[in-house]
Amino acid sequence: MATIDGRPAQYGVTLKQLRELMELRGREGVNKINGYGGVQEICKKLYTSPNEGLSGSAADIQHRRDTFGSNMIPPKPPKTFLQLVWEALQDVTLIILEVAALVSLGLSFYQPADDEEKEVVSVDEDEAKYGWIEGLAILISVIVVVLVTAFNDYSKERQFRGLQSRIEGEHKFSVIRQAEVKQISVSDIVVGDICQIKYGDLLPADGILIQSNDLKVDESSLTGESDHVKKGEAFDPMVLSGTHVMEGSGKMLVSAVGVNSQAGIIFTLLGAAVDQQEQEIKKMKKGTCNRYFRSTNHFE
Repeated sequence: MATIDGRPAQYGVTLKQLRELMELRGREGVNKINGYGGVQEICKKLYTSPNEGLSGSAADIQHRRDTFGSNMIPPKPPKTFLQLVWEALQDVTLIILEVAALVSLGLSFYQPADDEEKEVVSVDEDEAKYGWIEGLAILISVIVVVLVTAFNDYSKERQFRGLQSRIEGEHKFSVIRQAEVKQISVSDIVVGDICQIKYGDLLPADGILIQSNDLKVDESSLTGESDHVKKGEAFDPMVLSGTHVMEGSGKMLVSAVGVNSQAGIIFTLLGAAVDQQEQEIKKMKKGTCNRYFRSTNHFE
């Protein structure tokens, strides 16, 4: 049998079972935990100790990341500069200016037939010679606007991501490892960690309460409910990532992290919804442009 750090590599509970467990609330959650033999038995299945926590060895931590995921939600890939340029070009006003510039350039290079030239009474040769400048000026203006817009968006996105990564790197949380309370980065928390929670904490992962003392949590960020929710091992032991501890203190067993936590699942769904909304907006813009050009052709 394969072993990791002196214990079996196969856990007594799967990632799917832990995700399903964290979807339950109240009495349903308590009954499900009791079905596994209680929170102490779940700790045994995850090879952790409620009092001493994890061993903290590199092999054990990495194996838990590989099995249950890491405690970070992958950000949406940043848009390249060319993508931002393309998005800037989708502006309806700029599209109209582009078409006007192309029409102006086309007319400036148009040469009438010989018979038509004879009918012209007077022609300003200088105007005919430099008529292309107007269309070129419009095109240059559009290019400048697009490049400036794309550059500003690119700079803002880089600054935002830099600030976000710096904040995430500075966020520490109290966990018990090797029977000692340690402050570690939130991204280093894994399933099986024992976390100490107290008033003012923003919970970094989903967990099951091992013990609590007058614990109340603000879950409005996930549920929209403004009232503080009282938590306890006997009646509602599930605490969720992204929620704030408003009163009391306690100790929890980390049961889901990153994209497998309830907050991670919501963020993933929101990301998919945002992508779909962006596609719909692009379709609407394209439809608006088509209607404009159809109406223009109709009047002509």
